[in-house]
Amino acid sequence: MENILVVSSSDKGINFLSSLLKNNSDASIVSAKSGGEARRLLNENEFDLVIVNTPLTDEFGHELSCMVTDSSNAGVIAIVKNEIADDVAEKVEESGVFVVPKPLSAPFFYQALRLVSASRRRVLGLKNENIKLQTKIEEIRLIDRAKCVLIEYLKMTEPQAHRYIEKQAMDMRKSRKDIAEGILNTYES
Repeated sequence: MENILVVSSSDKGINFLSSLLKNNSDASIVSAKSGGEARRLLNENEFDLVIVNTPLTDEFGHELSCMVTDSSNAGVIAIVKNEIADDVAEKVEESGVFVVPKPLSAPFFYQALRLVSASRRRVLGLKNENIKLQTKIEEIRLIDRAKCVLIEYLKMTEPQAHRYIEKQAMDMRKSRKDIAEGILNTYES
C-alpha cells in the first residue's frame, strides 16, 4: 500500500499508528485529526488504506469509515474500544470496514493490515473483471445493432449479417467492433 491516511483526534494516536506503519512499509502517510479534515483529504487524494482511530472530535468515525468504502477503493480499518467493538462491527462490516479493538497490539495490527490488503486486492481484481465484462457487453450490443441495420437496410438475414461483419473484420484486419461502428456510421448518420 502506497498512500495511507491515518485519522485520529490525538497526536499520540497519530504518532503510534504512523510508527507501526513505518515499521511495516515505506508508504506515504498523511494524517487528519477530524472527520471533516479526512473528508477534504479524501476528496483531494486517493488512498490505498484509511485507518480511523475512534472517536474523532467531530463524529464517532464509523460514518467516515463507511463513506470511504462506499466512495473509494481504499481498505479501511476502524480502531474502537474493546467494549463496543462488536456493536460497531455490526454497523460497518457490511460496508467492508475491518474493526480492530483497542488496546492495539502490533502483531494483531499487522495481521489486520495483511487481511485488509488481501481483501482490497481481491476487490480490485473483481472490479477489473467487471470492467472487462461491461466492455464486452457493450461490444456485443454494438455488433447486434450493426446486424439489425444490415438486416433492415440490406435485407440480410441474421446469419448473413453476422457472417458479413466477421468477414469484413478478417479481410480488413480490424475488430468486429470497428466494423460495426463503421456500419452504424454509414447507415445511421
